[in-house]
Amino acid sequence: MKPFFLLIILVLLACLAPAQDRYEQALTLPRRTENLVFRDRIKANWLPDGKSFWYRIQTGPKTQEFVLIQADTGARKTAPSLKALGLPEQEALKSSTTKIELRRTSRTGEESGFKFINQLDADVDLFWINQQGEHIRYGGIRAGTEREQHTFDGHVWLITSRTGEHLAIIEAGPLVQTLIIDGKGITPAKQEPKKNEPGFKSPDGKLKIEVTPAFILLNQRPLKLDSMQDFSGPAQWAPDSSAFAISRCKPVSQRQIAIVDSSPKEQVQPKVKTLNYTKPGDPLPKPELLIVRPDGHFSMVDTALFANPFTESQHIDVTWSPDSREFYFNYNQRGHQLYRILAADAKTGTVRTVVEETSKTFIDYTHKTWRHWLHKTGELLWTSERDGWYHLYLYDSKTGHVKNQITKGAWPVREVLHVDETKREITFLASGLRKEEDPYHLHLCRIHFDGSGFQQLTQGDGNHHIEFSPNRDFFTDTYSRADLPPIHELHRSSDGSLVCELEKADASKLLAAGWTMPERFIAKGRDGQTDIHGILIKPSHFDPAKKYPVIEDIYAGPHSAFAPKDFGRLLTHHILAELGFIIAKLDGMGTNHRGKAFHDVCWKNIKDAGFPDRKLWIKAAAKTRPWMDLTRVGIYGGSAGGQNAMRALLDHHDFYHVAVADCGCHDNRMDKIWWNEQWMGWPVDESYARSSNKDDAHKLQGHLLLIVGELDTNVDPATTTQVVGALQKANKTFDFMPIIGTGHGAAETPYGSRLRMEFLARHLKP
Repeated sequence: MKPFFLLIILVLLACLAPAQDRYEQALTLPRRTENLVFRDRIKANWLPDGKSFWYRIQTGPKTQEFVLIQADTGARKTAPSLKALGLPEQEALKSSTTKIELRRTSRTGEESGFKFINQLDADVDLFWINQQGEHIRYGGIRAGTEREQHTFDGHVWLITSRTGEHLAIIEAGPLVQTLIIDGKGITPAKQEPKKNEPGFKSPDGKLKIEVTPAFILLNQRPLKLDSMQDFSGPAQWAPDSSAFAISRCKPVSQRQIAIVDSSPKEQVQPKVKTLNYTKPGDPLPKPELLIVRPDGHFSMVDTALFANPFTESQHIDVTWSPDSREFYFNYNQRGHQLYRILAADAKTGTVRTVVEETSKTFIDYTHKTWRHWLHKTGELLWTSERDGWYHLYLYDSKTGHVKNQITKGAWPVREVLHVDETKREITFLASGLRKEEDPYHLHLCRIHFDGSGFQQLTQGDGNHHIEFSPNRDFFTDTYSRADLPPIHELHRSSDGSLVCELEKADASKLLAAGWTMPERFIAKGRDGQTDIHGILIKPSHFDPAKKYPVIEDIYAGPHSAFAPKDFGRLLTHHILAELGFIIAKLDGMGTNHRGKAFHDVCWKNIKDAGFPDRKLWIKAAAKTRPWMDLTRVGIYGGSAGGQNAMRALLDHHDFYHVAVADCGCHDNRMDKIWWNEQWMGWPVDESYARSSNKDDAHKLQGHLLLIVGELDTNVDPATTTQVVGALQKANKTFDFMPIIGTGHGAAETPYGSRLRMEFLARHLKP
């Protein structure tokens, strides 16, 4: 080889080596920052007196202490063990003092899997511990969500908190396991018995019902119901056993989709898997109700007020009144613009309206149709956005009239925690209560049924998570922000007064390990008035004299809001930042929790995704941060965020230049019915086409990487391959990577994550 060419090769290798080192350094961030935040999690274990409790607190990587608190005085006692605190033996049995012993994968058996159900109010991170003991990150599991994870018999997995504390370690078995993440480690999910099992008993125990589609047996004798069929139990008995309600429904054809498992382990040839998957516009069942008495007499419930339901079930759940005179059920009309609570007379089957909600856009039925029956007083607590904000109302359940609106103001109720029927007061979480604070922060509040006596019981500037003592006299309050590690306090429930500070999390070792604190930022949205909130993340090697390309992590699903409000490591963001990027995460208009007008921007307009607000926010941040280089802006997202990320290069390529779209629902006609009809409406009309990435594929400008898991059962993988076909037909240049043997969230696998990093770095050149 000539010296000149040898010199060129050596120069190229010298240039590539730092980039490769940067990748490896970034990928070690999870391991380098694991288990470095202390005093960040407490779980109060209340003693029988209801006035004292103990908790275990992690004080260092391998150290802990036990704390005993007298709730009425705030007196504190610490010790290295429960025994040293003088607690009885039964309390010691409750302790989760056993250290989680890390072990590595030692064998690879047959294919298996997990289904994780995260019941915590915080996200968790998921790692595979390989044969070398390395922690390979497989993304996270969001609070209150479920996730399926493919694995192999014998593989070892670690679940950590957002701040890196080890929560559980599990070894996969030969069968798929459903596991609940509940803060106590991992709990196997129990199978709930079905109510329509043979022998379902009446409340008085004298009668047994068996239901099949063709007949109903009462104490093993068939009831004569005029040759009716298509029963879809269970039988739902009146409290006095005088009658039961049962559904009947004519079958409707159900769409099935096919997914190709190209590389099954047990054979050479591919497998085709089919699954039921209802899409927007598909026919839906229209269940009816019968009221049946033990003597065989029955009444059909009049369907005039629930003729066109949005439901995928052949069954209607009912709630009986205590006097057995009527029962109540819900009706969500297809199109999500009419919602009713209905009451059916147990003798005649006539139906009346208790509550009726209407909207010109949509009613968020999955999150904003809470109710609580007050049967003793003939009342109903209900929530509604009818005045533009999500608030509580008190109804007369017998007349269907509103007695009074309970909460009022330009802020939303977020969750009802407790109803005290004796005191006639409601304890709930709300946000947006103070103009000077982030409008997404949750605070604990209380109010009387008549709207008097409103109290905000938490004050700290942060997002609050509450746990009450068994007698509800006290509560522990943990609050944090994206830029504030958790603070734990004990308060009196009567007035919210502070008893004592319990713990203040220490993140100094996390920062010393190279992790950077997120920066919160606020800018005006498209209307010039509404504040848009988000965060910026810088690399550990940040130099304000340099220029850094910007990457936005987008998820604009209208069902919630997604910029972090609690403290956490945010590993995906920080790993990318380590390559030399500034990472942005924010919530634009069209997302939830900011009032009806803010939310309605998404209606029949999923493609908007808040982009007019997002671009203004990033530009406003760059005005005072010259190190943000807006000539190099990228974006990535998964699922709804995958649809959003590609849309950035279709409609906003003047600002965004590179996009990675993972498992995107690129055409709302191709995705699951319940999510898409909620925001895009019914019947399926031209608005679906207007938001379709496939139909607009010819508009693509910029660098696009499409990723999809070939076994995705959440979003039909064909929606991605249809986009691929449209881009090919339009003669567009792009990258496409199906990830074999993987389901939804394919970009969060080690291979997909690395691919995303490399693609963004290649085109944005950090």
